[in-house]
Amino acid sequence: MKRMIETLGTRNPASVHICTLFVKREKLQVDLDIEYAAFSIPNAFIVGYGLDYDQQGRHLKEVYSLKM
Repeated sequence: MKRMIETLGTRNPASVHICTLFVKREKLQVDLDIEYAAFSIPNAFIVGYGLDYDQQGRHLKEVYSLKM
């Protein structure tokens, strides 16, 4: 994400904002200004709603946290 923001910045945009459905703040390795986050979640593996684990779970209509 940091690299993408830097690359977009080379095109002189008026502004760049980060929006995400989920954010795991404790897992962030670089300082990002995430302005819009629908859900702040703990460091858990999630599946469903397009997110998968080993090509499984993507089709689920809800988001689930896996116990590993």
